[in-house]
Amino acid sequence: MADRKVAVVTGGARGIGRGCAHALAERGFDLVLVDLLAPEMANTKAELEAMGRECLTFEADVADHARAKEIAASVEAEWGHCDVLVNNAGKSNPRTIMECPEEEFDRTIAINLKSCFNYIQAFVPLMRKVGGGRIVSMSSLNAHTGGVTSAVSKFAYASAKAGILGMTRALAKELGPDIAVNAVCPGVIETEIGNTLTRSRGAELAKKIALGRVGKPQDVARVVAFLAAEQPNFITGQHIVIDGFQWEI
Repeated sequence: MADRKVAVVTGGARGIGRGCAHALAERGFDLVLVDLLAPEMANTKAELEAMGRECLTFEADVADHARAKEIAASVEAEWGHCDVLVNNAGKSNPRTIMECPEEEFDRTIAINLKSCFNYIQAFVPLMRKVGGGRIVSMSSLNAHTGGVTSAVSKFAYASAKAGILGMTRALAKELGPDIAVNAVCPGVIETEIGNTLTRSRGAELAKKIALGRVGKPQDVARVVAFLAAEQPNFITGQHIVIDGFQWEI
């Protein structure tokens, strides 16, 4: 293994991605952040550097396959390898089946599911250079519930997030034993800027969660960091639901 521990986080500028970057930095990883939100990404980079870690940033659309390969090449040139990939980037879609244009469905799949293909294919060779690594992809509770009429995201998003679970199981077989591949399924998570769901229904939803509150990015980040870094490891091909046991959406 190389002395430097390198973790790549897509969608790392804010929210859950930022939380994952912080949690991995606390475990001694230097970070590679990929996002379209350049100012927010610069802020997160500064936070990580204040923690004593190094950080590379790349402004990119995660749906762009060629761009993923370019970023991997840049990381290889700078740091030589990759130990951990966190596929966090994603985007909600509230459209129903009859409202959703084809291009919007395609875009939802591209951002949430194809992005995982793009970055796994690009970074697996860099993991193999040091004998293996870990991949954690961000699915969703929606992959299990399918979303409902009151949910922020409906069928297109649920389809993409469910696809991540199938991809995770298949790649755990294909890439094992040297690369462990897992997924996490967050429930309602209140990020630093909030979202339509938490702002409008957060208090109501908390009453239907066994732990009595909505989640925070740190709740997800701690599980991601465990899957990414804990030694020894005997977990692969799995998904972990992080929802405080929510029984109604």
